Amino acid sequence: MVARRIRVRGLVQGVGFRPHVWRLARALDIAGSVANDGEGVVIHAWGDAATLDGFQNRLRDGAPPLARIDSVQAWPHDGPAPCGFTIAVSATGTVRTGVVPDAATCPACRAELFDPADRRQGYAFGNCTHCGPRLSIVRAIPYDRANTAMAAFPMCPDCAAEYANPADRRFHAQPTACPACGPRLWLEPAPDAGTDPLDAAVALLRAGGIVAIKGIGGFHLACDATNTKAVVELRRRKARDAKPFALMARSVDEVGRYCQLDDTASTLLLSPAAPIVLLPRRPDGPPLPDGLAPDQDHLGFMLPYTPLHHLLLARLDGPLVMTSGNRSDEPQVITNDEARDRLAGLADAWLMHDRAILNRLDDSVVAIPSGAPVILRRARGYAPAPLPLPPGFDGLPPTLAMGGELKATFCLVREGQAILSQHIGDLENAAALDDYRALLRLYRDLFDFTPAVIAVDAHPDYLSTTLGAALAQECGARLVPVGHHHAHMAACLVDGGIGLAEGGEGALGVILDGLGLGTDGTLWGGEILRGGYRGVVRAAHIAPVALPGGAAAMREPWRNLVAQLRHAFGPTWRDQAAPVLDRLPVPASVGVLERMMETGTNAPPCSSAGRLFDAVAAALGIHAARIGHEAQAAMALEALARPHVVAACPYPVALAPGDPLVVGWRPMWQALLADLQAGEPPGLIAARFHLTVADALVSAALRLGAGPGTLVPLSGGVPQNHIILAEIQARLKTAGCRPIAHRQVPANDGGLALGQAVLAALMASAG
Repeated sequence: MVARRIRVRGLVQGVGFRPHVWRLARALDIAGSVANDGEGVVIHAWGDAATLDGFQNRLRDGAPPLARIDSVQAWPHDGPAPCGFTIAVSATGTVRTGVVPDAATCPACRAELFDPADRRQGYAFGNCTHCGPRLSIVRAIPYDRANTAMAAFPMCPDCAAEYANPADRRFHAQPTACPACGPRLWLEPAPDAGTDPLDAAVALLRAGGIVAIKGIGGFHLACDATNTKAVVELRRRKARDAKPFALMARSVDEVGRYCQLDDTASTLLLSPAAPIVLLPRRPDGPPLPDGLAPDQDHLGFMLPYTPLHHLLLARLDGPLVMTSGNRSDEPQVITNDEARDRLAGLADAWLMHDRAILNRLDDSVVAIPSGAPVILRRARGYAPAPLPLPPGFDGLPPTLAMGGELKATFCLVREGQAILSQHIGDLENAAALDDYRALLRLYRDLFDFTPAVIAVDAHPDYLSTTLGAALAQECGARLVPVGHHHAHMAACLVDGGIGLAEGGEGALGVILDGLGLGTDGTLWGGEILRGGYRGVVRAAHIAPVALPGGAAAMREPWRNLVAQLRHAFGPTWRDQAAPVLDRLPVPASVGVLERMMETGTNAPPCSSAGRLFDAVAAALGIHAARIGHEAQAAMALEALARPHVVAACPYPVALAPGDPLVVGWRPMWQALLADLQAGEPPGLIAARFHLTVADALVSAALRLGAGPGTLVPLSGGVPQNHIILAEIQARLKTAGCRPIAHRQVPANDGGLALGQAVLAALMASAG
């Protein structure tokens, strides 16, 4: 008989991994113990060498559904063999394990919920080791009940027996509870005596009311998604003019009534992450209010992911709007008192419970642009699962990246893994900034993380940059500014699994976004970068155009239209622009804009792809005066274009030779204005514009030498446009190139911190 100490690292706490080890050891007649500690799971095992070899090899077989094993290591161990195999008390130590994301209700718990013979029938807070809240209720590692929001709920004898039985699926399920001992549900204002709070909430929803519902990661505001008056009223109360609402349906079949589904979409909807999935509407589906997703041809659906949601939807005949419980642009509220205060005037009633939400988690959003899932917002269900870094990134110093200003996230890199935080929001909002600070403290505590390097965006005025500088001074870390678009490119390479050796240099990154500070001190946003992880140069870019009014131009697309036309045609641009002059909402202000551009007053040059989309949308009369949320005009333009893409052909462009190569749009504007003058359908013009952008950028990449085998990462917010992404990928593949698209992290600024962290760690390692 020999003894071994076996270390298992990965997502192995709070997922039933110790009972899995216990059952396997007993089946093989192995003596010893298994325990959680700060690094994951540690096993002490006694048996003959061949049996222990088989035991180690089988640890991955039949592992619980939420577990992810990153490594299994073994060393000789001393000591006498114990009798039998036990599950030991958790130990503390340096934290290197991961925290499992919150997971949707598993099939077994869902079956109990509707089983009249089960003691948890109708109970809104049932869960087990395969499902339920995780990050949202945890405050420390090890992940034990005392370190969660469930510490406030002592277990009853029945729950305690399940919790202590390794053969039960609730063994050490930290949030486990039942009606006798767990959280309780109520409705405010209180319904009539004897009325079930869920029944009362459903009656309100059926009558067109709006109900604030406390979920896992925050409150939602819900209304009947088939009731036009309720949807309009919810928009009015939230002051949310156009941003699409998320929907929740009881089943995949119900989603399929309204949207086109395939196996990939169904699998995503039913996955433990249970994200919002953007799906194309069925043209023959039942009618839904236009106000759910104005100007859009996709709807965002999710399935119930808590027992409370399942009980609620089972009482209804159709889908619900389930939008974030907040006032416009604020973070989702998470406490009962916050909900009573901040959602007053928005909700007619509050469906609440007394299990605390310790950590805010928005719903994740996933799209399927070319048959493969792409995460647009990474939050509940995905964060904070660590992302393994590709080959070549071992041995980097522990690095914290602070992310950007919008769609903020931060990222921890250590020991070949990246831990990207959940989506936090726009740091210009004071509440989001407070949330960012709180989550940063939480992650550093949860993962016992002290950075040696802190990465920040090169823009000195970003709040994330100033916070990073202060933190670097406080903890003695090295501060490393990272170029905005280089970080986008690196994030895409990492997301695509491109290792350091392969992606160190020689790639051509097509990076398209709203704007970011370039290495020359100007604003960039439509770039082709040559290089890789070890450094890049600007090889090509969109022609810079003035941004008249600065931030105002990001809210008012007509400003960008004036700037684009004036840049294309010079001072006599009005002679060419007759077809669109009547679409300028403030004609009297055009002269002011011209003077701003002539003098350079509050009109910085910017090579933004995002502003080009706004300008074309304005030319077609789409939200020319003002947009209510970022990319509203571009999203409407994409939806308008989609039916016409097959029949469209691109407009001409100008590729000005030089170093860098410059993509100019004058020929496109001439042809586009001629189409408008000729009365061509706006959808066809929109489609031709999309193909023009894809064609121009690929032509530029080929002019720069892209060919068979060339890596071309595609990043920034614009490649989240399905048409742009598909058309660029198709053209690159035809040329033999290897386009790399985002999958696990957002292409927009939500993934920026991942690229920052990897680049800063490499720079620090190089000295």
